[in-house]
Amino acid sequence: MSELLKDIKTLVIALATVVVSAIIATTYYNVNDRILMSKNIDSAIAKGLDPISVRCSFVTNTDTVCVAYAASSKK
Repeated sequence: MSELLKDIKTLVIALATVVVSAIIATTYYNVNDRILMSKNIDSAIAKGLDPISVRCSFVTNTDTVCVAYAASSKK
């Protein structure tokens, strides 16, 4: 019985480590993505580009702001 308890503890610790690592990795990725977006938007403002177009270049899913921007864009 004691051996089974040790195996269960080891499994729980391993699973917790995997879950915490996944949360930290996801958070790190998203924070770095936002920092990069911020730097690019600041650079676009300094160059006179439209910051909304730079922001929309980072969007990976449907974003209503970018859809409205694309619809109102006169090109």
